[in-house]
Amino acid sequence: MLLGITVRLIHYTEDAPRFVAVASKTSLSRKPLQQLLEISDEEVEVWIKETFRRQHFSPWEHAGYTFMVDGLSRVASHQLVRHRHASYTQMSHRYTEGYLRNLALEASSLTGNNCPERPSGNKREVYACYAKAIEDALKTPNMEQARPASIAFVPPPALHNREDLLVRWAGSVLRSASDYYRLLSQGALREDARYVLADSVRTRIVVTVNARELIQVFLPLRMCTKAQWEIRHIAWAMWRELVKVHPQLFKWAGPSCVYRENTSRTEPVELQKFLEGGEKFTIPRCPELVENKVIPACLRVASFQFH
Repeated sequence: MLLGITVRLIHYTEDAPRFVAVASKTSLSRKPLQQLLEISDEEVEVWIKETFRRQHFSPWEHAGYTFMVDGLSRVASHQLVRHRHASYTQMSHRYTEGYLRNLALEASSLTGNNCPERPSGNKREVYACYAKAIEDALKTPNMEQARPASIAFVPPPALHNREDLLVRWAGSVLRSASDYYRLLSQGALREDARYVLADSVRTRIVVTVNARELIQVFLPLRMCTKAQWEIRHIAWAMWRELVKVHPQLFKWAGPSCVYRENTSRTEPVELQKFLEGGEKFTIPRCPELVENKVIPACLRVASFQFH
């Protein structure tokens, strides 16, 4: 079963590495502005590494990144917005049914209810059709219920190997979706009907964040095994997007063990080398108190991606 969460980097400061280097140099150099701006690629690398080693990350605040995270649950989005040094715009369940209508239409197709694709004309009748289609889907064979359920709700991967638990989850979220449409069919507003929905209901969010928050706070916390699986999945997906465009800035980034290791070394090491086992950790334990000998295995677990 697909997790159904996508992370896309949709906008960023294109020349961010150079901006970071110039800003860093500005704080220490007496050179005139034009000379500061005429910085070579080699100097960019030197200044980025120096700021990283010294943990002088204020210049990194000049680099901004905007992500579209699609299909995540309300559970994960609530964790995401706790990072206060970022800007967010989220899909509102007050004004849209979001993924729920797609669930209802899948249930309609599955059960032969032939519900209209859009609530037009007498909307209450259409909503009643959606509610009935979902209720009928609850009468289908147990494992078939998981497919429509996962359209509008995020299925916890840990349940995939436990049919009894997955079926219980699917039945629960389908009932919440049916109750949602039943309330709409009886005249409730979306902003009130949504109160019956499960926390795993899918949403969409745009996130804009600077490189300092990413490198010092978000990635160390959320790429770690101590983070909840869904936001950890999102954090690793963000990191993979970041290293595609700006490896100079993000190749040394990672969960708290990697961040602590790299900021204590004379020469930081790329996260990929730790993952491949080509480099060993020197810190006695990570900030989460995982002992040195266990850190590599813990990192491999953290990097596991759900598909």
